[in-house]
Amino acid sequence: MQIPNSPLDLLIIGAGPTGLAIAIEAEKAGLSYLVLEKGVLVNSIFRFPTNMTFFSTSLNLEIGGVPFISHTDKPTRREALEYYRRTLESWKLKVKTYEPVLGMERRNDGIYEVKTTKSSYPARHIAIATGFYDVPRLMNVLGEDLPKVKHFYDEAHPYVGQRVLVVGAANSACDVALETFYKGADVTMCIREDGIYEKVKYWIRPNIENRIKEGSIRAFFNSQVKEIRPHEVVLSTPDGEVTLENDFVLAMTGYQPDYVFLEKLGIEFQDDENRTPVMNEETFESNLPGVYLAGVVQAGMNTSKLFIENTRHHGEVIVREVVNSPT
Repeated sequence: MQIPNSPLDLLIIGAGPTGLAIAIEAEKAGLSYLVLEKGVLVNSIFRFPTNMTFFSTSLNLEIGGVPFISHTDKPTRREALEYYRRTLESWKLKVKTYEPVLGMERRNDGIYEVKTTKSSYPARHIAIATGFYDVPRLMNVLGEDLPKVKHFYDEAHPYVGQRVLVVGAANSACDVALETFYKGADVTMCIREDGIYEKVKYWIRPNIENRIKEGSIRAFFNSQVKEIRPHEVVLSTPDGEVTLENDFVLAMTGYQPDYVFLEKLGIEFQDDENRTPVMNEETFESNLPGVYLAGVVQAGMNTSKLFIENTRHHGEVIVREVVNSPT
């Protein structure tokens, strides 16, 4: 891929669905652009559980007018990976994977110089679409760094016959608890609240609640993990401390934007509970001139607010701003 030495009109950081949607709009507008991705194409989706099925329909995940054909109404992870690969090929998008961005500086002439592990790229405008799935919300307890603690779930097979503690009560935690239980794991759940998360999908809730009610899955409500040991885990419960024999802790505690990376780029955040970025709500421009935020990163810690399906238009907004920019 030949990248010109002259400044790009738009450099996009992140090759997830939102980053690709921005690239499609840039392609349609005839802009010079490049997408940089630290991992693989749609890296977050690649890290989803192997057998995951999306909550959204394939129609709501489509971008760029490329039909998303799936075997059922709700596509699988594997189908999504293939879809976004085909979208990349259909639009011949300019994407460089395995090239992490290290930082960027704004020159005296207003051009941004974006440095990566492999090169440096000048650009007039930047779109940041880095998502949130790469950085887990930690429990910050002793032993969380043990190898048996997993913040990313892959599949149930490694946990056959194992004593598993699932931390959390949202969709991912309930899915993991059920899948590992059905594959033969001895499953316990540790839940901060007094019940399963109220927004758990309607087809999941009855199953997990019935398994808990019948005792097939043991659940500690209003409880937290206090300490993780090589062969045990200590819970703080309403009835006092409880020590359980344990082989694996699957911490489905959610994820957050990569604040360290974003702050390194110069992005500022509001002083609120969700640490939402400083941003013009209409143009998506951040505190940095010509630097735009797209996708779920706009919501800060409130990661359940934005999804692929309600951020697909972000590319249109950002590219329109770039096209109409005087620079």
